[in-house]
Amino acid sequence: MNTDPRSVAGKRLEIAERTQILIVGAGPAGIAAARHAHQGGAQVMLVDEHPVPFETMGESVPQIWGGRMGGSVRNRNAMTERMLEARPDLAELFEAGVDIRLGTACWGLFANQPNLGWIPGLVAGLADEEQGSHLVGFDQAIVATGRRDMGLAFPGWDMPGVLGAGAALVLARLYNALDSRRAVMLGSTPEALLAVLELVSAGVAIAAVVEQAAAPAAPEDLVARIRAAGVEIVTGEAPRGVTSDADGVTGLVLRNRTIACDSVLLGVGAVPMIDLLHAAGARCAFDNDRGGFVPLLGAGGETSLPGIRAAGDCAGIWPAKSSDPALAVAEGRLAAGAALAALGLATAPADVAPQPGPAADLGEYRKAWVRASVVEAVAEMPVCQCEEVTAREILDVSPPRYLNAPHLPNLTRSLTEILGEGPPDPDQIKRLTRAGMGPCQGRRCREQIQALLALQEDLSLGVVPLAGYRSPVRPISLAAAAMPEDPAIAAAWDSWFGMPRQWIPFWDVEEHYTVAALATEKEHVSE
Repeated sequence: MNTDPRSVAGKRLEIAERTQILIVGAGPAGIAAARHAHQGGAQVMLVDEHPVPFETMGESVPQIWGGRMGGSVRNRNAMTERMLEARPDLAELFEAGVDIRLGTACWGLFANQPNLGWIPGLVAGLADEEQGSHLVGFDQAIVATGRRDMGLAFPGWDMPGVLGAGAALVLARLYNALDSRRAVMLGSTPEALLAVLELVSAGVAIAAVVEQAAAPAAPEDLVARIRAAGVEIVTGEAPRGVTSDADGVTGLVLRNRTIACDSVLLGVGAVPMIDLLHAAGARCAFDNDRGGFVPLLGAGGETSLPGIRAAGDCAGIWPAKSSDPALAVAEGRLAAGAALAALGLATAPADVAPQPGPAADLGEYRKAWVRASVVEAVAEMPVCQCEEVTAREILDVSPPRYLNAPHLPNLTRSLTEILGEGPPDPDQIKRLTRAGMGPCQGRRCREQIQALLALQEDLSLGVVPLAGYRSPVRPISLAAAAMPEDPAIAAAWDSWFGMPRQWIPFWDVEEHYTVAALATEKEHVSE
């Protein structure tokens, strides 16, 4: 039987380099994993996307930067130096022989699966400013990509000065480039209040912590530390808008007062950054005690994809772990020990990964914030900033505005009726409204859409499935995406662009494609 020349069967990928253990993320878990794996005799490559290119930061990737990046972030060399000053362990690892790649984004992980049987083992896609995009083969991977912030819409949240609490910490701690002097924190989770204390120590005045609930959501001892630092805690309030000038936010408007500030920090939810794992096909599930959707892990932090492990905040977030980096370090060491054992360089370590205790209902807390800030907003505003889709348009499943379709609100049908049986599906909402399809890849609106759908159908948050992630999970330029390819793939270029001949039996396809040669009378078959 002849082989279809347009099939990927028999084609080869250009693998630029290989390593035994690939570690993605140079936080506490990633650094600990790199040190332990190197000491165990493995070849280790440690990649971290920081310093993030300024152009990428402008799209609120990977954090919600909110236009409060100081001008120094444009200087890549200065940012790299500041990062090494903030994380001196990186220099130590480099001197010890670890292959460290800073300013390098991992935009995809690929493993052999039913629809990827032709992949030559485990492969990662990396991109940096020097080499562009290239593929790296590896035997074991440890993903330690950390966390990001949940977005929260309110009138004016698209103004410069509204940024994530985690983004503010990165700018202050890692880059020393936070362009903010006085901020208000939205949310009183343990992670939000710990961020308040760190920002205060970095010289940022925190005017207030605003909480929609009647009482703070953090333990009383942490609340006491906030009050001892002189920070006001305002409960029973949600943002109603902002005041602003040419430079962005100048104040946060509440029901009966306006708090002067130049930044509003989104601290209503710290989200495990699982995009790389989910796009690779690792099984994930909602876990209230671990901060939301997290990968399902087996012994040694291994995901459902053999050879790919998770550690640190991307494997789960809870208060004790947020306040004590030693727990993330322990996860990194455990994952590295298991990776060494898989390579035959060590015996399998005892599986003693830190486990969280029972937590408050995270889903109800996030839904309450979305209800108070978005549903009860005094004016309509985009929930998806990239595509300018409002909450009403999401819940009405309105078509994108650029189609100029007549507005037909689905007020007589529930989302279940509109989208079919079963829980509402954020991916269907994305396809029908474009909410979540913009340059930030849903990082500002993903959790809000999930909460809106749960509120609409009166469901618990975890019942609404996770919207899909797709590679590349980081924006890369077309120039960087132009990787070397097998000449046999280039020879059948037209079949990759949806041209009609891709449905014609390959034995009937003309050698050279021309529009005039399209045979409309032939029977078309699906590949």
